[in-house]
Amino acid sequence: MPFAPRPDLSKISQEFQSSAAATSSCEGVLQGIAQTPIFRRNSEQTWVREKMTVILPPDYKPSEDEAFMNPRMREYFRRKLIGWRNELLDASTETLQHLQEGGLLAPDIADRASAETDRSLELRTRDRARKLISKIDEALERIENGTYGYCEETSEPIAISRLEARPIATYSLEAQERHERMERTHRDD
Repeated sequence: MPFAPRPDLSKISQEFQSSAAATSSCEGVLQGIAQTPIFRRNSEQTWVREKMTVILPPDYKPSEDEAFMNPRMREYFRRKLIGWRNELLDASTETLQHLQEGGLLAPDIADRASAETDRSLELRTRDRARKLISKIDEALERIENGTYGYCEETSEPIAISRLEARPIATYSLEAQERHERMERTHRDD
């Protein structure tokens, strides 16, 4: 019977040990518990994904000193992305309610034009939010499959400060600058 590809057990072991050490140092100070994927061999001798408990202290902030994209760091960014997504969805619901209750009944043509301009601006903002939600969902998928935090072009880790500022980033700063330069060059042609 063929075997499934074997995950890098040394990396998984290191992540587990660093997670276990962090867990014992912050017991009782829990913001929440999450499930992070790990691998183990099942009875058919194939590797399967399982979930491991990750405890995240309320004051946790990722740092350059810890292993890149360890389970706690992945959980931190997962929560950050989910919180951002929920804020956008709440704002979208609020906009929808606002648009449903407000009609264009203003008797003055200038008032009507102003209301229409506001409505158009709000709809454009919601369209941007919709696209952003799609990018957030893609980032959450990358967290699940283990590619989050790594540049799509170079496969190098993306700086934590960049991920903090832009959690949906898919390129390192250098790769993003190259990408934008190429875009400008092709646009100018």
